[in-house]
Amino acid sequence: MRVRIVFTLKNKGAMVPFHHQQLLYDLVNELIPNFSTEYNHVYSFSGLKGQTQVSQKGLHFFSSKITWVVSTLSPIFLRKLIESIFQQNELKIGELLLNPDYVEREVFPEPSNATQFLCISPIVLVNPSKNSFYAKHFVSPSIDLFSDLLYQSTLSRIEESGLYSDAEIDEFYKFQFIPDQAYLEKIKNNDKKFARIYTLQEDNQKLEIRGYTLPFTLHAHPKVQNFVINCGLGSYNHKGYGMLDLADHSKTEREILPHWEMVAVNN
Repeated sequence: MRVRIVFTLKNKGAMVPFHHQQLLYDLVNELIPNFSTEYNHVYSFSGLKGQTQVSQKGLHFFSSKITWVVSTLSPIFLRKLIESIFQQNELKIGELLLNPDYVEREVFPEPSNATQFLCISPIVLVNPSKNSFYAKHFVSPSIDLFSDLLYQSTLSRIEESGLYSDAEIDEFYKFQFIPDQAYLEKIKNNDKKFARIYTLQEDNQKLEIRGYTLPFTLHAHPKVQNFVINCGLGSYNHKGYGMLDLADHSKTEREILPHWEMVAVNN
């Protein structure tokens, strides 16, 4: 299940760092301590969305509403998180002072064997503790190694989620990441980047990882497609990396939930 949590911004012009995923991860653990870690393999989230202006320090928000997308295959986790959010009169993220307003549910079509995706947040190929070299080293999305590393990290999370039987997992062998070559060529011609180094905190250590942001087509079993749209692709999804969106937004429906308790309904 995937929801858009909408907040009212009390102090327009306030700022968060450019990549503020760590602040959001810390917020999740503050709101539901000793609970969220049980669900690390089955949720992902986006950065904050709204009207922004860039400064040397970060992103300044000027819209009255701020949106945060959270997605998971665990209704229990989502219910607990939203319940905790709406128990707060005010949340502080960076300099932003936010009041929880309402929740929208996003409804996606039934997944097929091929899906065109956009990256809402950067994709991380591997966990540095498992492969420190490729966690930071640039890998071209056009070569098989990129797809192979993504498959290994994603399948590992699928297995650790406990949501699928061994027989189901045996069917998940088909997996191919195909980047949008026209986009890559355009980025190259405009001398822009689609892969950058990011830092995150883990076990009181600062780690450097490389994240990739680009449109692509994923060929995989429909159940794998459903997993990545709800739980993210690659590694560190529970820290705000690898969240995806459908390239064709017209296929996504939205409905405002009449009350946040409605998130308990299974997707």
